[in-house]
Amino acid sequence: MPLLQTFNRLFPLWAILLGALGFYFPAIFTPLSSAIAWLLALVMFAMGLTLSTADFYRVAREPKPILLGLALQFTLMPLAALAVSRLLGLSVELTTGMVLVGTVAGGTASNVITWLAGGRVALSVSMTLTATLASVVLTPLLTWLLLRNTVEINTLGMLWGIAKIVVAPVLMGVLLHHFFAAGIKRLEPALASIAVILISVIIAIVVALNAGRLASIGALVLVAVVLHNSIGLTAGYWLARLLKFDEATCRTIAIEVGMQNSGLAVALAQQFFSASAALPGALFSVWHNVSGSLLASWWRRKG
Repeated sequence: MPLLQTFNRLFPLWAILLGALGFYFPAIFTPLSSAIAWLLALVMFAMGLTLSTADFYRVAREPKPILLGLALQFTLMPLAALAVSRLLGLSVELTTGMVLVGTVAGGTASNVITWLAGGRVALSVSMTLTATLASVVLTPLLTWLLLRNTVEINTLGMLWGIAKIVVAPVLMGVLLHHFFAAGIKRLEPALASIAVILISVIIAIVVALNAGRLASIGALVLVAVVLHNSIGLTAGYWLARLLKFDEATCRTIAIEVGMQNSGLAVALAQQFFSASAALPGALFSVWHNVSGSLLASWWRRKG
């Protein structure tokens, strides 16, 4: 399905276009605010449909790069989010949103970007899967540890929310893949396209909810998001190089660490905090696909 693959590679463009629609026509999207969690659950279900039991076995066979990715994902990224927020003097709400972006797992788009970058797609899938399952406990725990002195956090509620939004849909998808693998394989480009559309709609909703404030805070939040993403990509790559992993593995780890499941950060912010706290996740969703695509293109040319 070459047309669908082209559509999927243009994800940053669709995200920007839908975000612009949300900004200029907020009335279209604001009534959909309660649907964010359901939309993300559908994205995670689509991801689960692409996973097989072999992906789970692969985690046990190759633990070292996965452990490095997990360590950076759940230490560097949360701490970097908090540090960047304080450096730029972000409000409590925006800092909360940044920390949520930092404490969630790697993003589902990372697998596509890894493929475009000449990385190791199977490893990318294994890292995304492992981090997603670990995030059920680590995301609420780390959010509480970093923000407990500034905002009230419903840790158990977040844990249950992540289980419903992430784990249940993924496991349902994996189960269906087990029984209908051949048919689902043919549909994978279409599943990715559905995920692209749903994430773009989530971005549009969050932008619409913050349309009145974007002119005053949007540029500052974008700077924070760019810095945070850059720290993840840079540290992921060079720490992997320092530990003497091969080039393809280094690229994969960099992308997994730098690209967050910002859709989940948006859903959690909307459900447990505020629309403003969801803004960093929405902007991250756009930016990390732009930066990831540009980096993948450069790595591809480099060989």
